[in-house]
Amino acid sequence: MKILVTGTAGFIGYHLAKKLLERGDEVIGLDNINDYYDVELKYARLKQLGIDREDIIDDEVINSSTFKHKFIKTDLVNSSIIDQLFELEQFDAVCHLAAQAGVRYSIENPRAYIDSNIVGFMNILEACRNYGVKNLSYASSSSVYGLNKSQPFKTTDGTNHPVSLYAATKKSNELMAHTYSHLYNISTTGLRFFTVYGPWGRPDMAPMLFADAITNNRAIKVFNHGNMSRDFTYIDDIVEGVIKIIDNPAKSDSSWSAYNPMPNSSLAPYKIYNIGNNAPVKLMDFISEIENSLGRVAEKNFMEMQDGDVESTYADTSELIKTFNYKPYTPLDRGVKEFIQWFIAYNR
Repeated sequence: MKILVTGTAGFIGYHLAKKLLERGDEVIGLDNINDYYDVELKYARLKQLGIDREDIIDDEVINSSTFKHKFIKTDLVNSSIIDQLFELEQFDAVCHLAAQAGVRYSIENPRAYIDSNIVGFMNILEACRNYGVKNLSYASSSSVYGLNKSQPFKTTDGTNHPVSLYAATKKSNELMAHTYSHLYNISTTGLRFFTVYGPWGRPDMAPMLFADAITNNRAIKVFNHGNMSRDFTYIDDIVEGVIKIIDNPAKSDSSWSAYNPMPNSSLAPYKIYNIGNNAPVKLMDFISEIENSLGRVAEKNFMEMQDGDVESTYADTSELIKTFNYKPYTPLDRGVKEFIQWFIAYNR
């Protein structure tokens, strides 16, 4: 297949593109390489895909030196460039992972989220419509569950009470996708990612923040006094699930009823899945695994809960298991060990 993967300089996008290329797909990567976090890490990821920094020219497609892969540095709000790319490449499928990430940053810089996550997603939907792409998968987020306290989170749960603008934009993406599935028969599948970790991870997320602080003899910040848990999911397990979705576009649900409408499916070819480990880990236990892998004990600064954060996440992934026999297989100790090995090598 010829697949557009947006966000290939990002954490999940890089790993997904690499896996697709290794199995023989043709991948066109797209990223604006913004400075939300260290761009050197983003360029280093692209380097692994055969894209050299010095070869990158804004809004121009370049070829990888090692894979059947092309890359374009552009912004999703640039609809004319997006349209040109779709017209030129004639994609079989699109996996849209590019977005302005970060729950807390959305409180500081809300407009960035509207531009990237709403306007950018609209441009992808319009390009799929206008250039005949019928297979679209995209990143949603566990943050859409917001104030919901009922766990594990189910895709049949309501998601009308977000606690951050980031979450609100992801909920909006799901609604926009359904509209295009209904009007234009585009198969759209939203993936509500739970906490993803592993090599080449984002430096603004807890695993990197903890590892960096501990190795540099700084105290780590432990929010809500450590009374938190997350459905930590290793990156390889996430990528396996995403590929299953790309290979199996959403279909109409013939059992769906307009009198009792389930929010995770439709008469249109539309579907929402949770993708996580289905086994939440206490924050203090996760910190202990990092300490064990580093062979050092962290100095801990216990703090109050941050605005926009939630105490716990727990994914009900029964639909993915039932439909695709998807089950994450990486135990926490092994996943953390592999992450720390990469972290040390990369920072050396």
